[in-house]
Amino acid sequence: MAMEHHKFNRRRTLKLGTAGITSLLVNPSLSSQYLVKKREFSYQQPRVIIIRFGGGVRRQETINIQGTSAPFMRHILAKEGTLFSNMELEQSKNVTTSHGQGTLYILTGKYQKYEEKFLSDRFEPTVPTLFEYLRKQYHIPEEETLIINGEDRTSEEFYSFSNHHSFGVNYRSQVLSLYRFKIHLLKKQILSNQLSDKVLEKKQKELEKLQQKNYRLNQELSEPFKLTQFWEEWHKIYGETGLVNPRGDRLLTELAVWAIQRLKPKLLMINYNDPDYVHWGYKSHYTLGISIIDQGIKRLVNTIKLAQEYRDNTVFCIVPDCGRDSNPFLAVPYQHHFNSKSAHEIFALFWGKGIKKNQIIERRVSQIDIAPTIAKIMGFHADYAEGKILEEVFM
Repeated sequence: MAMEHHKFNRRRTLKLGTAGITSLLVNPSLSSQYLVKKREFSYQQPRVIIIRFGGGVRRQETINIQGTSAPFMRHILAKEGTLFSNMELEQSKNVTTSHGQGTLYILTGKYQKYEEKFLSDRFEPTVPTLFEYLRKQYHIPEEETLIINGEDRTSEEFYSFSNHHSFGVNYRSQVLSLYRFKIHLLKKQILSNQLSDKVLEKKQKELEKLQQKNYRLNQELSEPFKLTQFWEEWHKIYGETGLVNPRGDRLLTELAVWAIQRLKPKLLMINYNDPDYVHWGYKSHYTLGISIIDQGIKRLVNTIKLAQEYRDNTVFCIVPDCGRDSNPFLAVPYQHHFNSKSAHEIFALFWGKGIKKNQIIERRVSQIDIAPTIAKIMGFHADYAEGKILEEVFM
């Protein structure tokens, strides 16, 4: 008894930030106090899903109608939407053709100089993200604004809010990823009161190591109750080995489908990244990665057609984080994205409710035009964005 009591105290003093999960695991009768009271939202605009066609891709393998590795996007969705075939990341000292930077250009509508450390994109935008504008205007719960991230870019877990004084962490989005699931699982295991002292200490160190990756806050914020429920259900289906659930970008699609069916976000961003595996030097990693994203987009379209809240009420915005090089002197000419001309050349495809069909816009537009355009679709103003609204998309 003494040992068990000692173990319980150490669990209680651990800084977990576990309001939601503690209510489930320690005292289930208290869990109802964490349920958000039903509120009447004034939001009546379409739901938006942003597809970051990530890992950096060239137009040649994506929107070139002859050479595309994304046939569903190019041959089906493009005919049902508006394709901007000449979108670019601008040539300026503030623009870097890479993944984290491109993601934040999309979310903020502003080219900002982000200081990059080697293999550590620990960025903090100074102007609000789309999530912050949306949540502030419509009082939307954080779990209804979601980013879905992969396993390889932990820094992108924390692109969910800016450090702008009028917005910031109080209007952040939530994140779904294996990183978040691992944190949830470790907290659950530590609070279970079923571990030996040695195993408990190991689990505490693992949790602390994961939480230290959070470079935006001094303490871990508790997850909303609905996300606790989400991960509990995920755990029941996929377990904790990592050998059952999909991996890579297929995992992101699975998480997105689950999110649509269970959390019903009004704004969802999926940060695909598999084409970037071409850095390993294999062409097939790149083209296969593109096709996996294309298959994911097809599955998401089919999913929303079956979901009452999304059917005929959703807009997709598909846009790369950056392009890739076209270097004829390399065995894999598109292995990198080192600020060359083609690394600045991307595209954008809008599809869904209120979007003009079967049109290709060839005028030069900018990646930072995405944010104010999505803002207009969702019924708010991106006041700090520097891009222009892409008026051609609207019927």
